[in-house]
Amino acid sequence: MKRCLTLILAMVMLSSLFLSATAQEDTSLKDILDNGKLILGLDASFPPMGFVDADTGEIVGFDIDLAREVCARLGVELVTQPIDWAAKEMELNAHHIDCIWNGMTITPDRLENMSISLPYLRNDQVLVTRTEDGYGNLSDLAGKKLGIQAGSSANDALDAAEDFKASLGEVVPFDENLTALMDLNQGGLDMVLVDVIVANYYMAVNDYPFTVLDESLAPEEYGIGFRRGDTALCNKVNELLLDMREDGTLAKISEEWFGKDITIIGEAE
Repeated sequence: MKRCLTLILAMVMLSSLFLSATAQEDTSLKDILDNGKLILGLDASFPPMGFVDADTGEIVGFDIDLAREVCARLGVELVTQPIDWAAKEMELNAHHIDCIWNGMTITPDRLENMSISLPYLRNDQVLVTRTEDGYGNLSDLAGKKLGIQAGSSANDALDAAEDFKASLGEVVPFDENLTALMDLNQGGLDMVLVDVIVANYYMAVNDYPFTVLDESLAPEEYGIGFRRGDTALCNKVNELLLDMREDGTLAKISEEWFGKDITIIGEAE
């Protein structure tokens, strides 16, 4: 009996070692190179990071241009895949996409559940209101109706601002930021909590008389999300982005979309 137990224990230990070695094997970069494509998941209504061009019907944006350059340097095709932003982690873990590259805020929860690139842009969660309403600070918004994108980091910012959230009359979730901003323009909302990068771009290309309140609810940084454990792919993308910073490509793409270089890749090293 003792010998039998010893043999069983040895088999269990060998099995554990095999499973551990298998779990540690990372073929993420090799898989992309072998498949010849990188499938990028995005909310296709998130200008200027990634959105559908109304004239051409193509998905364009700052993140798309970055990803296209990375793919060119990898020698693979970029495939853009619109997804439900609230289900982005599920889409990633189901292998429907290879990465989430669309103005994704780096949060503690996402760091725990994904492999995430170096931060490449700074952002703030801000409140957008109609200029005619004359709101100047958070206290002016007590009892008012706020719009917010479901599944976005704006929800984390709102949850952290407990007193402000408690003062609101109603919080209305939307599938897309642009829908919320259109509802704000039509008078259905009093404010929208959204990324300042999106707000500034939206106000620049539309005639909507909006005001962004000076007070930010949360400073943030954008990163690229990969499946947890896809370290080889994440590291290679980091390497290529750093190369793009050094050779000026990153600055050039930023200037095309924002008028100046606002990238921060490598600053946190």
